[in-house]
Amino acid sequence: MTLTTDRIATVSVSFVRLPLPEPVSDAKVLTGRQRPLVEVALVFARIVTEAGLTGLGFGYAKRAGGPGLYAHAREIAPELIGEDPSDIGRLWHKLVWAGASMGRSGLAVQAVAAFDIALWDLKARRAGLPLAKLLGAHRSAVPCYNTSGGFLSMPVEQVLENADTALARGIGGIKIKVGQPDAAADLRRVERVRGHLGDGVPMMVDANQQWDRVTAQRIGRTLEQFQLAWIEEPLDAYDAEGHAALAASLVTPVATGEMLTGAEEHTRLIEAGAAGFVQPDAPRVGGITPFLRVMALADHKGLSLAPHFAMEIHLHLAAAYPGTAWVEHFDWLEPLFQERLELRDGRMCVPDRPGLGLSLSDRAMAWTVDRYEVPAG
Repeated sequence: MTLTTDRIATVSVSFVRLPLPEPVSDAKVLTGRQRPLVEVALVFARIVTEAGLTGLGFGYAKRAGGPGLYAHAREIAPELIGEDPSDIGRLWHKLVWAGASMGRSGLAVQAVAAFDIALWDLKARRAGLPLAKLLGAHRSAVPCYNTSGGFLSMPVEQVLENADTALARGIGGIKIKVGQPDAAADLRRVERVRGHLGDGVPMMVDANQQWDRVTAQRIGRTLEQFQLAWIEEPLDAYDAEGHAALAASLVTPVATGEMLTGAEEHTRLIEAGAAGFVQPDAPRVGGITPFLRVMALADHKGLSLAPHFAMEIHLHLAAAYPGTAWVEHFDWLEPLFQERLELRDGRMCVPDRPGLGLSLSDRAMAWTVDRYEVPAG
């Protein structure tokens, strides 16, 4: 067999501002830490090889950081020209070191993520396989839960209606936001939703880092009666010790990790025993390459996996996880793509299309505010 080496011929990045149908608020807004979320900023990377193979990846930012993410992606994009797209691990390190003065977490690695995801998409497309199959799928469909219908900016009646709609679409679980300044209001909201859903529907709550250790202990124990699948981000995202103590004291599993921006940060969380469900976000940790490191450690520790946001990417990764896995259903990004993910019997089905199985829609083009292609030569 003759082995041939392909090379990356062109790299382009684009900056997209995706408006949300209506502003949404979680506990960070109600406690005055942030403003309501009105849009998602995305950076798309497209890689094309000399043989004509393509890969598409993206990263994102909420509220702030989008222009910086795009600017850094533009700076490091030329590093890929002429490289073999198969060398994904080496190229990840090359891109990180190209911006080493920015550090190896935060915005610096998030800018790398779009390219890394595009390279994995390209590799799977070249193999003619969905990304989940390329990685080694353990299941063809993953249990999914909805989050976008449960924000605190929505009256509880709307949350109940949204939950009914989600379940009717084939979604398997419902997550709602908590963490209001008035804990009693949180408990009333949880009780109302649980009573509406019944005990047979998996339900989760998300405090978005709003409680201190004592409050989390008290509320966590009170929430035991509702048989929740997990309590998400009860404490500050970097309080591994506090999460570990809380997880050890509650029957309900603790879930956290979405705000961490590197595999190393997840390592500290996992080794501390801080969560029963780990929630890495591929665009935030630097792409699929570091995400796989987090998956391997989580599996070694016997933990469950529930990746944050970006279901279009995380469906494939959750399907390739050996242990218990969930995928988060957010419909926000759907207008950006021509394709839709299939929901059936409480699960999200892995598409049979090669790679991530995504192509950009006309609306994505309309929301593109800037585009850059690395000059040839």
